[in-house]
Amino acid sequence: MLRRASVGFCFVWAVLALHTAVADDQLPAATRWVPRDALLVLEVNRPDALLDLLLDPRVSAAVKSLPAYQKQTAAPGFQEFLGVIRHLETTLGTDWRSGLRTLSGGGLTMAVWPADQTVLAIDSEDAQMLDQLHGIFLGFARTGTANSSQPDRVTSQQYRGVTGWSFNGEEAHAIVGNRLLMAKGGPALKAVLDVRDAPEALSFASAANYRAAKKAAGADAVALAFVNLQALKQHPPVQKALSRTRNPMASLLLAGMQEAVRGSSWVALAVGVRQDTLTFKVLMDGQAADPSGPAGFATPDSPGQGVLPNLRVPRRIAAASLYRDLHAFYAGKDELFPQRTSGLIFFENMMGIYFSGRDLTDEVMAELGPEIRLVVAEQEYDPDVGIPQTRIPAFAAVFRMRSPDTFAQVMEEAWQKAIGMVNFTRGQQALPGLIIDRPVHRGVKFTVACFPTGEQADKTAVDQRFNFQPALAMVGDDLILSSTEALARDLIDASLQETAKPAAHVHTLVEIDAGQAASALSANWENMVRQNMVEKGNTRAQAETELGSLVAALQWMGQATLNIGNMDGRPAADLELRLDLPEAVPAGAPR
Repeated sequence: MLRRASVGFCFVWAVLALHTAVADDQLPAATRWVPRDALLVLEVNRPDALLDLLLDPRVSAAVKSLPAYQKQTAAPGFQEFLGVIRHLETTLGTDWRSGLRTLSGGGLTMAVWPADQTVLAIDSEDAQMLDQLHGIFLGFARTGTANSSQPDRVTSQQYRGVTGWSFNGEEAHAIVGNRLLMAKGGPALKAVLDVRDAPEALSFASAANYRAAKKAAGADAVALAFVNLQALKQHPPVQKALSRTRNPMASLLLAGMQEAVRGSSWVALAVGVRQDTLTFKVLMDGQAADPSGPAGFATPDSPGQGVLPNLRVPRRIAAASLYRDLHAFYAGKDELFPQRTSGLIFFENMMGIYFSGRDLTDEVMAELGPEIRLVVAEQEYDPDVGIPQTRIPAFAAVFRMRSPDTFAQVMEEAWQKAIGMVNFTRGQQALPGLIIDRPVHRGVKFTVACFPTGEQADKTAVDQRFNFQPALAMVGDDLILSSTEALARDLIDASLQETAKPAAHVHTLVEIDAGQAASALSANWENMVRQNMVEKGNTRAQAETELGSLVAALQWMGQATLNIGNMDGRPAADLELRLDLPEAVPAGAPR
């Protein structure tokens, strides 16, 4: 009995000792070997999550359906590539999908630091397979050199007990345990090996800003891209890019994000995967815009303030909901834009005409609430009127009025003056003008201006002006400015049905339907092909292949949603991309 217990104890001790030895051989995180002054670091901590999505049979089916892929399969180089893959599968004893998972399953890390030095670290789950793969490519490199007139460019060198290799004199790589290090030149590889043997305090992994970004990303992030803004800001091009913009429209749309980046020492992008959805979260350590500062016009300062939900209309391509206090923005224009641009001066002059000399800050902008919504939708055309040869999507802006009873008349007058200005300009060019009408939709009387149809010889290719029927509608507090009558009617419907409340702490909400965008592009197929041929010098077949791949890719990209706002006193941005992947066709099934 005692003998059996002794044998059992020895067995357990041996297992524990073996486990400890294996644990001691495990390599530290690749960031532990990255120089502390790295400017950019990209980590993929969970390659399996990304590979599950990328290697999904539906993704494979989608890629194979692209015209560009189908064209590539007929090229001799592609068949040679497939031959190499089959050789690797046979030699390594695995299929390429399983091999890819095994060889990259431990994670990937890429780092860039000053002097244009770059390194990529790939951690394999099978060190033996990694060595075997390196041996295969080493044989390829030596064979290629032997068959050429160039001297042997395959070299190796020992450094800090590690054998470094180069196949062409430009790249350098080494294998340390189960980690493959690939660098842009020997100095970069040596720098990594130097940090490997240095105290941890000298590595990038110990940097406080990186640790803060890692914590902010959370445990669910499958990948993290980190940018050291503190170091990048020392470079003049970056300083210029982060300087205050002189473009009022850019300043209005970016809504304080430039100020947040200027006040941050780092910015990071955390990537997540949920089934068919990719998530991207932008993180930084800068403070949110001060509501009393220049960028406060886009800062909801109470829980009841924020963007309204986007309006939904038929055939919607994109929509944006913004929280922008136009009164505060325009009142602070002298501080935001000390040098007045020609565009801003022209805008002020035209607005003075349209609004009969009213003060643009206190009598116009002050009458508009901070809730602004934009909509873009594909058009449906009346065949009796005609279908334009170039089909432009309809677009509209919806504002909230603070005093609709009085401001509605002001807007009606301004809108009709704008239409009159268009007619005057077109009249000088002997072009047909717009005719104003006042139709009623669901009890709402609105104003629309249309071009006279006249006698069109070909109703399937009428002039581009028939894309537009400018419309103005007021529904309760909502002020609708639309490029077409049809979209104005759809927005009246949406406004009458809306009961949603603002989203707190969010100042920008953007939604894009890539499938509907693909439909809008397809409607202009012939024009796009001709334009591609003229601008890029492609043949018709080349243009159709290029554009066909774009349209096909959009069809399965699905929907994208972007939220930008403030969370816990810091700026935050979240992008969600929901893929609409086609169902894979089983092998042997009819297509």
